[in-house]
Amino acid sequence: MTIAQNVRNYLRNKPYLLEALEKNIVNLSELSRQIENELKTDNTSAVKAALRRFSEELQKHKQKREEKVLALLKRSNITVYDRKSVMITSKEIQAKNSMKVDLPGKYVYLIDKTDLPENINTLVKHENCTMIIVHSPKELEATPGVLAFLTTLLAEQNINMIELISCWTETIIVVEKKDSLKTYEVFSNIVG
Repeated sequence: MTIAQNVRNYLRNKPYLLEALEKNIVNLSELSRQIENELKTDNTSAVKAALRRFSEELQKHKQKREEKVLALLKRSNITVYDRKSVMITSKEIQAKNSMKVDLPGKYVYLIDKTDLPENINTLVKHENCTMIIVHSPKELEATPGVLAFLTTLLAEQNINMIELISCWTETIIVVEKKDSLKTYEVFSNIVG
């Protein structure tokens, strides 16, 4: 395997380095030395050349991918539902007006706060949540990076997602009530 292939393989599992290379905000000489040590090679110039070429490729692909994601999100819209709760149980329950996800050994319910069943043994319960749904065109399924883009936007604002469900053209994100306005503001600047 060539040094260039080794460098690419090394970087593929380092998302923060990939992002820094995409944004062209990394010192290639220093990163070359670090990779050279990790790969146990002694050819700094070959490592640096591979980094430079890979960085240029990443920047081109990122720009195209981001343009596609933004174009799709501009054709999307947002719906906000307040007074939601998330319950995780070990047994199935009867709950009206809820969404249910079956997982091995547990069930995740997204339910209206007013419809919460009483005396249910829950593993986890989040009350007073807001559900934000991003309704997108059908092209969502064939557009890589949409979820990554949305979740990165929230992470950069220090907003924690309690649940994230992607179903065909709907992206459902549940946040705590205290983060709902900020989440809506972040998304409304991008979506529709």
